[in-house]
Amino acid sequence: MKQPFDTLANEYDSWYESPRGGNIFEAELKCLRRLCPDCRGRWLEVGVGTGRFASRMGIGEGLDPSPAMLALAAARGIKTYTGSAEELPFEADSFDGILIAFTLCFIAGSQKALAEAARVLKPGGRLLVGLVPAESPWGKHYQQKKENGHPIYSRADFLTVEKTVEMAEKGGFSLQKSASALFCPPRQAELAADDVRPGISKQAGFAAIMFVKPA
Repeated sequence: MKQPFDTLANEYDSWYESPRGGNIFEAELKCLRRLCPDCRGRWLEVGVGTGRFASRMGIGEGLDPSPAMLALAAARGIKTYTGSAEELPFEADSFDGILIAFTLCFIAGSQKALAEAARVLKPGGRLLVGLVPAESPWGKHYQQKKENGHPIYSRADFLTVEKTVEMAEKGGFSLQKSASALFCPPRQAELAADDVRPGISKQAGFAAIMFVKPA
């Protein structure tokens, strides 16, 4: 069955090549790397999309429901799997780490997805979540795009940081550390790249949160 993102894969990927998209991407990548500068061991990105984040972070495996997205990820050297975040096709205790960047807001069963992440992570494994907080200026900016019928954001239900932490803890994870980026206004992305701060800020348009599965 054709996935919604299949028809948008090339458009989605080319956005990262634009000046605006490139600046935002580098800021978000730097924020994620602040928490995981070296993702050692076996890592999986759930919702890998076209593989931009996985390839830059040294994550070798990625899962996505969209074959068109996965084709671009495979071209970046990612070992790809077609599947759903709510039903990961892996044995328990398989991975040292999982990255979920921007994906939770597109998953109807986000709580189930976090439970699945906990299942396939080894004891002591790490879950790195990246999100645009719904309560931030950037979250409100994208929410407006959703309401205006944007082809990608219309599919999202943006989450607050508080809700994300609550769901992760309900799924069995413990919060370890966090970082924030995108302190510039949404329409001034040229200012985005160099400002990453520890912790969560209400003004930040991007939050990275590291959770740990109990050993």
